[in-house]
Amino acid sequence: MADVVRVRYRKYDGSAHRDYPARLLGEDTHGTWLGVDAGTASIYHGRPSVEQIPFVLLIPCDRWWTAMFNPPPRTSEVYCDITSPARWDGDTVDLVDLDLDVVRRRGSGRVELRDEDEFAAHRVSFGYPDDLVTSARRTSAWLLDALRGDTQPFATAYRQFLSQVNGRAG
Repeated sequence: MADVVRVRYRKYDGSAHRDYPARLLGEDTHGTWLGVDAGTASIYHGRPSVEQIPFVLLIPCDRWWTAMFNPPPRTSEVYCDITSPARWDGDTVDLVDLDLDVVRRRGSGRVELRDEDEFAAHRVSFGYPDDLVTSARRTSAWLLDALRGDTQPFATAYRQFLSQVNGRAG
């Protein structure tokens, strides 16, 4: 794998969602760890953007989620997207964003499920199959528990990678 990976998120209908280059930070039992530095040009919700705050992205193998680990001043310490399992093609990883997000807030540690309304609307308009809905909901429930507990990589394992983009352990 190259030092730089292209990360492409699309919606279920094929429309562009997010697209950015990321540095390969490492691989372990949790998956592939990628770093995105402040100033990185990106596409966000289909529009050109520039990342203002660095973050680390974990792409697990054969799982229905990705996780963003954020330094301050972001209010979300951990932000998990419910996605299709990652598809790698050389140095590009493709994911389908399935709307639901599980977030752990910095400071309070509060964990919340977000965008259920968007998921319900897209289930109808995009025609999500029942098995996809079941996988997305099952994954959301697992992440809610994992982010509330001491489950790795959400407890501390991410800090060594976050320090590589942020210069400190977060």
